Amino acid sequence: MTFFSLPTALMSRWLLHTIASVVLWSLVIVTAMADEPLPRLRIILIGDSTVASYDKPPPDRPNLTGWGQVFGEFFGDRVDVVNHAKSGRSSKSFIREGLWKQALATPADYVFIQFGHNDQPGKGDRTTDPKGDYQDFLRQYIDEAHSRKIKPVLVTPVARRTFVNGKIHTSLQPYADAMKAVGREKQVPVVDLHSASLELLGRLGDEVSAEFSPSKDDRTHFSRKGAKAIAELVAKSLPETVPELRRYLMQ
Repeated sequence: MTFFSLPTALMSRWLLHTIASVVLWSLVIVTAMADEPLPRLRIILIGDSTVASYDKPPPDRPNLTGWGQVFGEFFGDRVDVVNHAKSGRSSKSFIREGLWKQALATPADYVFIQFGHNDQPGKGDRTTDPKGDYQDFLRQYIDEAHSRKIKPVLVTPVARRTFVNGKIHTSLQPYADAMKAVGREKQVPVVDLHSASLELLGRLGDEVSAEFSPSKDDRTHFSRKGAKAIAELVAKSLPETVPELRRYLMQ
């Protein structure tokens, strides 16, 4: 009897058995893959004081904390976060002082890049033009990261806790827009932390968000609670912006 002469009922049972077997083996393969340990990853961070780690915070701001200092708390144990961010640096001075070269010497899979606060006018020779050399420096970071097989992720500058007539206000928008433009041009992920932090601070308001600051007069930096809230904004964006990192996040 040939295959084509099988009775319809027998043929249907054969097809169902075949389909069931394929589904079963697919589930076995997927389960086995899920049970395999994730490869270890290293993420390095570069940026300014809003990202930096503070092992010895100043006495007047004992809970001063950068969001990069607590960023690793949002990942499982297969991710190492190394924070190279330094207070007072701009996209220009971080390169000029050799800090970028030092960061690149760290073997890594990803580098998260946030600059803007010290690139603004009034910062002396650290200042950059959001329509000019700021974008050039961002391109340099991206290109040199790629040359080391490190995947760059741009992070728009976190908003300051500045309110005008009760409404959140920012002077960093030109730098956030410039970073997004470079991200589109270079086809690299962009975490729009600027927009996310503006929304969060605006929703909380001046009085409630005050607990995010390390002191009454400091509206740029963060307390530990503030840093964790900002780091969480970055982490929550990753399933969409850098989807391959989704499985590494704490569930």
